Formats: sequence, structure tokens, C-alpha cells
Amino acid sequence: MARYTDSVCRLCRREGTKLFLKGDRCFGPKCGVERRAYPPGQHGQGRPRFSDYGVQLREKQKVKRMYGLLEQQFRGIMARAVRMKGRSGENLLSLLERRLDNVVFRLGFATSRAEARQLVKHGHFRVNGRKVSTPSMELRAGALVSVAESSREITRIAGALEALEGRSVPNWLEIDKANFTGVIRTLPTREDITMPIQEQLIVELYSR
Repeated sequence: MARYTDSVCRLCRREGTKLFLKGDRCFGPKCGVERRAYPPGQHGQGRPRFSDYGVQLREKQKVKRMYGLLEQQFRGIMARAVRMKGRSGENLLSLLERRLDNVVFRLGFATSRAEARQLVKHGHFRVNGRKVSTPSMELRAGALVSVAESSREITRIAGALEALEGRSVPNWLEIDKANFTGVIRTLPTREDITMPIQEQLIVELYSR
């Protein structure tokens, strides 16, 4: 399966905002956006002009890269969001947030979505007591996510929980760090997603 293997800091700089792809580095002075707040490449410090299509495309690319998806995956989720009741843009964000790899990241068991994806693939997590290894698994309200007992001493998971101190877990999630478990209290709403995303631009792009 295809995957991005180049510097992820370039992606943040290209979109002009932090996508939090590098874990703790994104919160410190070594963050690529903090050090060089302009797009990569020899023309990065120019003043680019975007058409309406260009603005919509950049917003889609930003969200796709933020959640670590390929184009075909993102397009499939968008198609599902359109078929659901309610606003397509809000449905899209809800589906993205309910992915298992994102929930693991949001609960603080990993420092980035990429790390969460790898940990899930290696079978370190359980959903309602069952072993899972599919990062794209869609979780429902009431789902219990837990770290496998044999995986609770893993340095990456323990380090991520330590780094969680001082950071808040979204209101739609609840974590029990002592027992290495987390629960989806309710499905995420638009108000729960505080990232700078203009989902209507993405809907307009796919409506063309």
C-alpha cells in the first residue's frame, strides 16, 4: 500500500499551519512551521495567488494530510458523508474523528496519528475486549478502547500518556489512564472539533 515517506514537516509548511504530524516536536521550538513559516521550495517565500478552486483544493489537502489518508480513502469517506443525513461537511469530520487511529491519538495513547496507526496495526489495542488491527475502524458511541495487557509497558504508549499531562482530552471522549482505557461518551459534533478546518470548502470541491 502506498504511503508518504518524505519529511512530514514539509506538509505542515505547505499548508501554512500545524497539522500535528510529528508528536511532541509540534509543540516545541523545533516545529518546522515555527522555524520557517513559508512553503518549502525555492519559490516558497513568494506570494502565491489561489483561485477559488485552489483554495478549496488546499483545504482538502490539509484535512487529508492531517488525518493521514490517501486520496481514494478520503474520497470514499466524503461519499459516505454525502449520503448521510445532515450537513455533509459535519458528517465528514465526524467520520474522520471516529476512526480508531484518531481515537487512540485523541485519548493520548500515541503522540501522533501516524504513531497511533502503527500501534493499532501491530495489535496493541482492544475494542470492547476484542483484538483489532484496522486503523480505519469506525467506532460508535459507547465503544471501549483499551491497551492490551501485554502492551501496557511499551515505552511509546507510556511516554505518550506522560506527555498528555496538561493537555485536554475532547469532551466526547473519556480516559482512565490508570486502567489504560478510554470510552467514546458521545459521537463528536462540530463544536467538539476545534481545529481550523473549513469543511464547506471541501464539500464545494467535491460538488464540482
